Amino acid sequence: MSETRAVGTRLPDVDYIGIMRAIPHRYPMLLVDRLTEVEAFKRAVGIKNVTLNEPFFPGHFPNDPIMPGVLIVEALAQAAAVLAVTSLGPDAEGTTVYFTSVEEARFRRPVRPGDTLSLEVVLVRQRLGIWKFEGRARVGDELATECSFSAKVMANGGAR
Repeated sequence: MSETRAVGTRLPDVDYIGIMRAIPHRYPMLLVDRLTEVEAFKRAVGIKNVTLNEPFFPGHFPNDPIMPGVLIVEALAQAAAVLAVTSLGPDAEGTTVYFTSVEEARFRRPVRPGDTLSLEVVLVRQRLGIWKFEGRARVGDELATECSFSAKVMANGGAR
């Protein structure tokens, strides 16, 4: 039975277990630790605690560790995927959400070990199975990354 959620309905926070139920990503590619604000079909705020133990730091860069910008965009996309799946309800858990485009990505400050990345995603529109988002990643009050991106939410061989 499918559950319908109204646009803007405040949903419960999503911890790492709920994130792993919602999307298929796992270590080392799971880049969201929790969602602290979720408004169905509208917006979400997630957290990524960046640690020196991340698998990319030994190579990016050994003497000046910086989180790769493409992984910050991926973290935003994962937060958006969790927003989409939780908005659709429990029947959508485990749904695959495919990136379809990234536009206007801007990188404003480096993200380093010890930073807490706040990931805000806003649903701009949803049409014909394509979900368009705007995302902003911040460290404290400083904007680190911003971009627009689209994704296709798949279910049982078709788009949602």
